[in-house]
Amino acid sequence: MIRVLIADDEALMRTGVRLILENDDEIRVVAEAQDAHEAVEACRTHTVDVALLDIRMPGDGITAVTEIARQSSRTRAVMLTAFGEESTVAGALRAGAHGYLLKDTGPRDLIDGVRRAAAGEPVLAPQVTRQLVDFRTRLGHGSEAASRRIADLTPAERDVLRLLGTGLSNGEIAAQLHLSPGTVKAHISSILTRTDCTNRVQAAVLAHEAGLLV
Repeated sequence: MIRVLIADDEALMRTGVRLILENDDEIRVVAEAQDAHEAVEACRTHTVDVALLDIRMPGDGITAVTEIARQSSRTRAVMLTAFGEESTVAGALRAGAHGYLLKDTGPRDLIDGVRRAAAGEPVLAPQVTRQLVDFRTRLGHGSEAASRRIADLTPAERDVLRLLGTGLSNGEIAAQLHLSPGTVKAHISSILTRTDCTNRVQAAVLAHEAGLLV
């Protein structure tokens, strides 16, 4: 059973998300919150696998992500918001969010996103991924600091990191590179250690910042 927290200051939004998620027999909404403080407290008092957080709710969604990441390595925070600006996305992911979905995400994709987050996979809406790629393309090059962080990666690890940056799952990366899922998982573990990333989504952001997707 995947236990979910929904945090949004709009009651109708919380209700709609709950109705969508509870159509899946393996997902249960265990708590709701209307601001960042309530979201953090709910994660303390409930066992939460995935926290869906609005980034612009009172108290600030990014603050909630930071606190939730600090207090629990189990809870995967996913932003569910109408705001997809590059700086907002990057700020949330750097704070420790495991994904970023927009509020116009369809029901099937929302359920799939919760499942992927619970499994530890990065969850990035296609529109968000395109915005990050376009942003890095406009810059013309990756940041020097990010380039240094990936300097010691092997060619195979760079390939995996590049595909991770597009939001692909382990299975999808394995299929594209003709590798076994176990090999991809081992590469990702090595990438996280070598680049000092705490999770797959931070590694995906690093791929964009280093210019691997340009």
